[in-house]
Amino acid sequence: MVEMHEMVPGKRFDRYHELGQHAFGEKLGLYIVVPQQLICEVGVDIVYMVTGGKSLQKIHNLVCKDCAPIKLTYFIMIFASVHFVLSHLPNFNSISGVSLAAAVMSLSYSTIAWSASVHKGVQPDVDYGYKASTTSGTVFDFFSALGDVAFAYAGHNVVLEIQATIPSKPGKPSKGPMWKGVVVAYIVVALCYFPVALIGYYMFGNKVEDNILISLEKPTWLIVAANMFVVIHVIGSYQIYAIPVFDMLETLLVKKLHFRPSRKLRFVTRNIYVAFTMFVGICFPFFGGLLGFFGGFAFAPTTYFLPCIMWLAICKPKRFSLSWIINWICIILGFLLMILSPIGGLRTIILNAKDYKFFS
Repeated sequence: MVEMHEMVPGKRFDRYHELGQHAFGEKLGLYIVVPQQLICEVGVDIVYMVTGGKSLQKIHNLVCKDCAPIKLTYFIMIFASVHFVLSHLPNFNSISGVSLAAAVMSLSYSTIAWSASVHKGVQPDVDYGYKASTTSGTVFDFFSALGDVAFAYAGHNVVLEIQATIPSKPGKPSKGPMWKGVVVAYIVVALCYFPVALIGYYMFGNKVEDNILISLEKPTWLIVAANMFVVIHVIGSYQIYAIPVFDMLETLLVKKLHFRPSRKLRFVTRNIYVAFTMFVGICFPFFGGLLGFFGGFAFAPTTYFLPCIMWLAICKPKRFSLSWIINWICIILGFLLMILSPIGGLRTIILNAKDYKFFS
């Protein structure tokens, strides 16, 4: 996608759907890309609502152990209140400081998570077997886990929008600094996820929580700090995925429905969007299930096979060349991921919902 951003001389594809229109045609490109991109970005923001609310609840429970318990619903609403303000910032450049803070926080809380796990040590009743008691349950859990992995490595949906903010000159195209940014981003993601996954599983076995910081209690001040870092991280990440949605909604309202562009339109549209993601997060606060479901259903198409199909359609590599083979492998694996992982994620949500009381 970085390479395709300026593949047409004198033109930049600043939006995912613009690249889709170039690859598939004016109307078909919109119909293929926009719905999937919207599902992806809205899904991520719902997951971030749940993550932020759960982390705030954990902070409260650790700091005030003798206080009366407060519903998760209220913590999700507290987290959402920040976005009712931040959502009115105009563009990606406006949240660059928030994005940088989010990246630093990612490294910080993941380092705390694995180092605190090491400090806690291997639990006496640790079990490294499958969590499910049946073969079918194990298979479904595996499908859901595939969605978790897809969710972890799926920043492609906003790559073009971010690259559009980078200056480009004939001798110095935007893909140079963007490539460096992408490489650094994925190194940071690897440094965050792999130590947490390996060490967390070694210490807790299959009883580890979906969010490992929920499994940890001591040292209290450090776990509180880590959860605070999570909150700051998801505040920045929420906005990164929300801004393209705001852009799409406002463009639709102005160009298709002939609303007059104004601050009032912007205020109402963005607040309704934040309220919607908050409401869905409150109704279905199942972190692991949501990750698996949206990871496959939303992220697999826009991340793992749509860019490959576009590359084949636009660049037309020679049949059975290395580029052609690699792209077709990614398309097949991505399609299987899209079909299988939502099944596992949806099953996890249904199982969790059995014992869940709405708005609790």
